[in-house]
Amino acid sequence: MSDVSFEKKVKNLEEIVEKLESGDMEIEETLTLFQDGMKLGKDCRKMLDEIEDKVNKVLSAEGDDVETEQFNG
Repeated sequence: MSDVSFEKKVKNLEEIVEKLESGDMEIEETLTLFQDGMKLGKDCRKMLDEIEDKVNKVLSAEGDDVETEQFNG
């Protein structure tokens, strides 16, 4: 699943959240979906961190005095 785009992972995560919020599942399926959602969330966070690092490297290489702000959302 590492070749899946960020956007696809977010879409999958949103679908999992919708299913979990419906509450119409057995406990085993709920746990499996929860675990899948946690992994997707972790993968998305990692991808965002990698992109942030690349952006910062580009800005540093260009020597721009651009002020950046840490996103904690």
